[in-house]
Amino acid sequence: MITIQEIQKRLREAIEYSQLSQKEIAKKLGVNPSTVSKYMRLDKYPSLDTFANLCDVLDVSADDILGLK
Repeated sequence: MITIQEIQKRLREAIEYSQLSQKEIAKKLGVNPSTVSKYMRLDKYPSLDTFANLCDVLDVSADDILGLK
């Protein structure tokens, strides 16, 4: 079974390994940099549309983040 904690961990890793700063990611998503920081601290989950855009910005597959592959 897939858990939200596993999804958060993979999303956090994708953000960490990207070539972008949290500020750059936030700008591309149109969100406050503190929002991306909350994703990193596992304090907040992105909405579905933000998640899809975040995967696009990070150039990662949503299936990979969701653990479907």
